[in-house]
Amino acid sequence: MTLLAGQASASDALVDAKWLQDNLSNPKVRVFEVSVDTGVYERGHIPGAAHLDWHTDLVDPQKRDIASREAFEKVLRDAGVDKDTTIVLYGDNNNWFAAWGAWVFEVYGLGSQVRLLDGGRKLWEAQGLPLDTAVPDHADSTLTLAERDNSVRARFVDVVAVAEGKHDIKLVDIRSADEYEGKIFAPEGVKELSVRAGHIPGAVNVPWGRIVNEDGTFKSADEIRAIYAEKGVDGSTPVITYCRIGERSSHTWFALKKILGYDVRNYDGSWTEYGNAVGVPVNNIAGTIWTGK
Repeated sequence: MTLLAGQASASDALVDAKWLQDNLSNPKVRVFEVSVDTGVYERGHIPGAAHLDWHTDLVDPQKRDIASREAFEKVLRDAGVDKDTTIVLYGDNNNWFAAWGAWVFEVYGLGSQVRLLDGGRKLWEAQGLPLDTAVPDHADSTLTLAERDNSVRARFVDVVAVAEGKHDIKLVDIRSADEYEGKIFAPEGVKELSVRAGHIPGAVNVPWGRIVNEDGTFKSADEIRAIYAEKGVDGSTPVITYCRIGERSSHTWFALKKILGYDVRNYDGSWTEYGNAVGVPVNNIAGTIWTGK
């Protein structure tokens, strides 16, 4: 597999562990870990990988938003990322937050340079491949990021318009069936909650886990295409993905956008924004009511 930054197609969105092993010393490649559990990086990471902490490096500390252009630019300059760098992201939990990182890179115009390590940290560890605790120190680059490309990001007003039938856009809810049906407000143990259960009217439910194999790798493009076609999502109309806080839905955004080449936006406000909003329509199949507990 020969991959060069700036020459991506839908099929070039992934690299395997062999490719990454062969390119760990490539000066034109930069590797970043973006894990849900940020502490795993310090306990051992892919040799040469830098750490993108989703709590601080990918978000704005003052408001609910992704990192500002200036802040993200500084992080990437410090890591030696330039306009011709191939950027490889990986993480735990089947690359949930690595995919979210890929979406942030996409917003800032670097999407064509980004690859996910297929299978992420799970596969790398399962294969007994080397881990390191050293933190890389690269010479700073002079990278200049573009302004945000909002065409890959859906906002609250966009999904409300779809829910009200004003746009022919497919909504894909990638949460569990229990979340989608309104039986539960959120997965057990999470803190980001909404006061309404259910889903956005018109959304189809394709839990993110349906498109991955047991080892954490993505299923084939043909398998993924068939799974979504069963739900009427075939790329003929634009798509918006959402979950609870926007990270799991980035995994689906990546599959639909980067592997299948569909026109897709990610709604990072997701259910914690929509389910807490006043005056918007909600489908709650289970009829679960918020009791404050």
